Amino acid sequence: MAEQLTRMGDVEILESFAARRKAIEREMRKIIVGQGEIINHLLTAVLAGGHCLIIGVPGLAKTLIIKTLAQTFNLKFSRIQFTPDLMPADIIGTEYIEDMTVSKMSFIKGPIFANVILADEINRTPPKTQSALLEVMQEHQITVAGTTYHVELPFFVLATQNPIEQEGTYPLPEAQQDRFMFSLNIDYPTREEEIVVIESTTAKLDYAIEPVLDGPEVLRLQEVVRNMPVSRHIVEYATELARASRPTDEHALNFVKEYVSWGAGPRAAQYMVLGIKARAVLEGRVNISCADVRAIAKPVMRHRIFTNFNADADSVSVDDVIDKLMQTVPEPRG
Repeated sequence: MAEQLTRMGDVEILESFAARRKAIEREMRKIIVGQGEIINHLLTAVLAGGHCLIIGVPGLAKTLIIKTLAQTFNLKFSRIQFTPDLMPADIIGTEYIEDMTVSKMSFIKGPIFANVILADEINRTPPKTQSALLEVMQEHQITVAGTTYHVELPFFVLATQNPIEQEGTYPLPEAQQDRFMFSLNIDYPTREEEIVVIESTTAKLDYAIEPVLDGPEVLRLQEVVRNMPVSRHIVEYATELARASRPTDEHALNFVKEYVSWGAGPRAAQYMVLGIKARAVLEGRVNISCADVRAIAKPVMRHRIFTNFNADADSVSVDDVIDKLMQTVPEPRG
């Protein structure tokens, strides 16, 4: 499969991916009921080479979605349960003395050496351990005792957070949150979906996920995403949305000055542009509009904008601020 895609040009891959996309959805629907928007955003992040933070209460199939995604893409999956006593070496690996007579050291790779990493309940572990992910998420490598080890590509970190039971948790620092392309809020299924979930999970489980893509094919699709053309006015619109969220900007809007303490940095516009390219590849099209930017603005910006006590007092959420930005910031003239 990988050799076939490698021989094809970008346009041919784009056209042929439509059938693959249906197959991906078919395989994931063998196990996952509902959550279509979450799955679309995860697939977008995979094609863009970004990482995702998924926030939701227990029992909404967060882990199952991520594991099924790895199986569908035939990628090596690793789950790390973040607990208060987890240490950085438990994630990245550790050195040990292999031969006492010559003081020879060897390195045992940790669970981070996989393609898809599920960082389950990442906010349950102290910042020292959370920061062990910083280098590998950005540079796809880790450094131990002066030696650098590269992880195999493609590489995704998909972290989960439970919004309840906040006692004993450690909120992710802003720098850590900025490493994630999307912050996704997963909600309860509809009544009909929940009935199907209960019926299917209380009966005999008889299914097998057939891989649709593999690692080299995902990397080739990521190249297509990077090669996808996007017009200057789309880039300007994404940039203006990010800049408009900053209360210190000389052209800051009044509601931003009133409710926002810290706005989105340049990574927000970068990920919006990468995200709309990946979204276009996912849907097998080459035309991109400002509506695509608005479609992913919330998951890209909600963990990069921080509201103040005025917003808390007036019950204004980050999503409310982003809605107002999208209503206020005009599209540039093409």
